[in-house]
Amino acid sequence: MYRAVNEIDMGTDLEKVLVSKEDIEAKLVELAAEIDRDYAGRDLLIVGVLKGAVMVMADLARALSSNVTMDWMAVSSYGAGTKSSGVVRILKDLDTDIAGRHVLIVEDIIDSGLTLSWLISNLGSRGPASLEVCTLLRKPEAAKVEIDVKYTGFDIPNEFVVGYGLDYAEKYRNLPFVGTLAPHVYGG
Repeated sequence: MYRAVNEIDMGTDLEKVLVSKEDIEAKLVELAAEIDRDYAGRDLLIVGVLKGAVMVMADLARALSSNVTMDWMAVSSYGAGTKSSGVVRILKDLDTDIAGRHVLIVEDIIDSGLTLSWLISNLGSRGPASLEVCTLLRKPEAAKVEIDVKYTGFDIPNEFVVGYGLDYAEKYRNLPFVGTLAPHVYGG
């Protein structure tokens, strides 16, 4: 079908692979089976958070055996520098009315949790029948707020990661694995 970018293609930009392509694929199949079981007989809307969740959302949706509806949101968390302030702005809202719907937010990574906490509150105010979260990655050491996450792929260390939707300066999203960059890439 295609040849994906791999560790060798990255040259000296890659420090290490944290989660392999194979581990991601296996985990998404496992999560999809749980979601299929938990939502059996219900109409499920999965909501991807742009841009990072594109890969997770696509592969998770393909691994589900039940029919789902998909929608997307884009939110921006901004503050001083590179740190999230928890002040959030909606860049692209849902096209779907979620009142009375079973909604599953699909995330690539949960870091501080500030933006996701705001998103859960915002969507919760729209009257869904249920609202849950699925994330591929979570950094427990970085959490600033407690978030109830129903489906978690991997807990990872509090390191800056790229790949599988995650970027550095809009690059590396297309990597089929999750890894860390060598310090020379970002001047670290």
